[in-house]
Amino acid sequence: MSYILNIETSTTNCSVSLSKEGETLVLKEDYNSSYSHAESLHVFIDSVFKEAGIKADDIDAVAISKGPGSYTGLRIGVSAAKGLCFSLDKPLISVDTLESLAHQLQIDSGYIVPMLDARRLEVYACVFDNSHKAVRSIEAEILNEHSFKAFLDDGKVYFIGNGVEKTKQLISHPNAVFIEHKLPSANDMSKLANLKFNKNDFEDVAYFEPFYLKDFIGTKV
Repeated sequence: MSYILNIETSTTNCSVSLSKEGETLVLKEDYNSSYSHAESLHVFIDSVFKEAGIKADDIDAVAISKGPGSYTGLRIGVSAAKGLCFSLDKPLISVDTLESLAHQLQIDSGYIVPMLDARRLEVYACVFDNSHKAVRSIEAEILNEHSFKAFLDDGKVYFIGNGVEKTKQLISHPNAVFIEHKLPSANDMSKLANLKFNKNDFEDVAYFEPFYLKDFIGTKV
């Protein structure tokens, strides 16, 4: 029996779940348009433990959504996860953010393109088939009307994530399906984290860093 605390902070959705054997028991999240991670994350963590009726020390691992995504959001989530792992002496599991997002969709055929908004016309995206197997690696790409054309010409392509809004303004292919108002959630991490736990696929807590994909660029004041 494995209890895993899952933390997702890669976008504006501050999301925490507690799972048992890959099934979500409790989920707390703030699915809004502004970042509330600094205020909400530890409150949510305490809340899922209380609602599940277990203590923090009862968990078997901590899973973190590793990115790509918001630089600040990822830093907050990873710092919290590392702190718990050190204090509780528990292993750290990392879950690919876009893979987790792709699991929000179940399709019979075609492709799933999870995408997170980057700057201007850029998104972080990858491509999965209908069995959630990656068929194109994660890239930071600038969108245009020809983006993902090879996949669109081959079948239905389901776009999901907060990069959809800008994508649907550029791509008008008849095979494009846009799933709006969806963000990565700790709920979808439960199964993926448990698979890694069963394989003892853990990170080095001391040296683990989020997967930013691109270097952070600050804004001049």
